Amino acid sequence: MKRAEPLTQIQSVEANTGSPPLPPATTPATTPTATAAAPAEARSLLATAWMRIKRSKIALASLGVVVAIMLFAVLAPLLSAMSGNDPFTSNTSPEVLDDFQTPGLPLPGYMYPSAQHWLGVEPGLGRDLFARLAFGGQVSLTIALLSTAVSVVLGTVLGAAAGYFGGKTDAIISRIMDLFLAFPHLLLVLSLTPILQSRLRDTPLGEGSFLPMASLVIILGFFGWAYLARIVRGQVLSLREREFVEAARSFGASHLSVLFKQIIPNVMGVVLVYATMLIPTNISAEAALSFLGVGVKDPTPSWGQMLNAAQSGNWYLSDPWFLAVPGVMLIVTVLAFNLLGDAVRDALDPKASRH
Repeated sequence: MKRAEPLTQIQSVEANTGSPPLPPATTPATTPTATAAAPAEARSLLATAWMRIKRSKIALASLGVVVAIMLFAVLAPLLSAMSGNDPFTSNTSPEVLDDFQTPGLPLPGYMYPSAQHWLGVEPGLGRDLFARLAFGGQVSLTIALLSTAVSVVLGTVLGAAAGYFGGKTDAIISRIMDLFLAFPHLLLVLSLTPILQSRLRDTPLGEGSFLPMASLVIILGFFGWAYLARIVRGQVLSLREREFVEAARSFGASHLSVLFKQIIPNVMGVVLVYATMLIPTNISAEAALSFLGVGVKDPTPSWGQMLNAAQSGNWYLSDPWFLAVPGVMLIVTVLAFNLLGDAVRDALDPKASRH
């Protein structure tokens, strides 16, 4: 006799209650409507950093200010033409400058912003402040960006070479780095800038306003690479033993090919962070040197030169607006770049985030 199979729990309930049979249990993997999980989307380093920057209101605000300042400098000729003034034309007529109580001081209608002069005129020569501020931003930002580019190229290449080749190459480059970092930066720049300007005077770089700009780019760029080189060297010391570097070597890639195609692209995150922090440092350095009289000189405008003009004749005592215009612009620019640099650092290295 065939033995009856035991009833399951569901079958026994169906038999007692007479309810219709329940549908068989299914799992999401066996249902027709179930969809497979979407694969994770791969993002580049820059795309990931941009996604993190967009989450920070401070980062977006600082980025907006930086872009606005860059456009202000780039569009300086157009903005100057729209205002109807240029940065070099003087106006010392009695209708503009005082001839009696304080000779050279702008009259009340020209000291502060007006429809004719959007930021007023400067004391002494009566030149338009808005035009000089715009063209001064062009000069200051050009010097800062070019000197940063020189420092970044030198620091990245020399630091990567020291870390990758090691041995005598590492020892020589490291001692040069120590030598550059040992000197007082500001005193060294102050002493060498006049010497370099005299050397460049008879070259194509010594023509007109290019002389102070070229000298500052060379000085600031040449003496600003050592700290970045030390950072890059430390990164490369760990990268040179990685599997992808060994694979490139095994396929017969030359040392230069490995260095520039495998090593340096993998340290660009650190380089980008350092570059964003170095730009405001160079803006401040240019302003300081021009303020001390060894940088950009009149009539070429720069924010540091405008500060120098405000204090050289003690105009800031009777016309504080003349000092406030370039001073506020300089503070806002440096602050925006510093905040953006902090945001880029946190975006590329979440472990360093302070939030």
